[in-house]
Amino acid sequence: MKLAPFHRIYGLGAILLVSLLICAHNFSRMGDPSFLVPLAVASITYLLAIREFFSTPRFPPHVIVFGLALAALWHLQFLQMPPGSDDDIHRYVWDGRLQRLGYDPYLVVPSDPAFSGLHTSETRTRNNPDVPTPYPAGAELFFRAVTAIHESTFALKVAFVFCDFAIVLVLLDILRRSRQGMHWVLAYAWHPLLATEVAGSGHIDIVGVLLLLVSFAALGRHWRAVAAVAFGLAVAVKLLPIVLLPLYWKRVRIRDTILAAIVVGLLYVPFLRGGWFPIGSLGTYVQNFRFNDPVFATLERVAAPQLVAALGVLVGF
Repeated sequence: MKLAPFHRIYGLGAILLVSLLICAHNFSRMGDPSFLVPLAVASITYLLAIREFFSTPRFPPHVIVFGLALAALWHLQFLQMPPGSDDDIHRYVWDGRLQRLGYDPYLVVPSDPAFSGLHTSETRTRNNPDVPTPYPAGAELFFRAVTAIHESTFALKVAFVFCDFAIVLVLLDILRRSRQGMHWVLAYAWHPLLATEVAGSGHIDIVGVLLLLVSFAALGRHWRAVAAVAFGLAVAVKLLPIVLLPLYWKRVRIRDTILAAIVVGLLYVPFLRGGWFPIGSLGTYVQNFRFNDPVFATLERVAAPQLVAALGVLVGF
């Protein structure tokens, strides 16, 4: 007997749930087969679900509700897991704590003995302790706002999951307005990386994704000022979206661009020292970070890392 499409989605969702719950249980052993095998199963299951989404134009509403409920379950499980001693989120807590204590995260080096008394049990385990922060001002102010409510990695992970939930709501609105199948929201909500990297490890990227999506939705409604400001805020959270700037050519007005630049500039006001634009350890980050190490290793034989990074941005444009 041939199963109906929504029955297959139910089955694939159940497999995803079991696989990701096993991943969450073994989250502290990310390099072990006990984590990698169920993650591989979840990834294959996700791709099979995408195939179902392409082959079926519409699913009943209860399928979308079921799928989102499953996603909430595995997100909650990952949310309860410690992010690990070397994850970026410990730096987020440190940066937020520094600001609230009156220090500049673009200047303070975490490993400096002069500031050892400022550390907590969570901030002592942050990564890259020998350099100040590389994050833009939008991210820094987000860290400060969340840690002002509760200073912990868990509070930041909760904030990131809320951003994840907000993305789902915006996507549902976009799909409704464009008369696309509402089930496509599950192509986002079921992605395994959302569970591992947002609810599990807790990465600031999800805030930038939310702002980019708001910008996209605003363009669809012809709210050009909102679109420009949201895009500027996304860049102020994570620099990578800057490569999307050409997409806004002739889609926003000059005055919208100026407004976005003013808003982003205001975010940096608390960090201005002597009129210099703060970048922290961004130069060190460009010098040492490798998005695709084999490609960088080849290109670095003929060019400096800064030039290779600039080339990557140019390709993005």
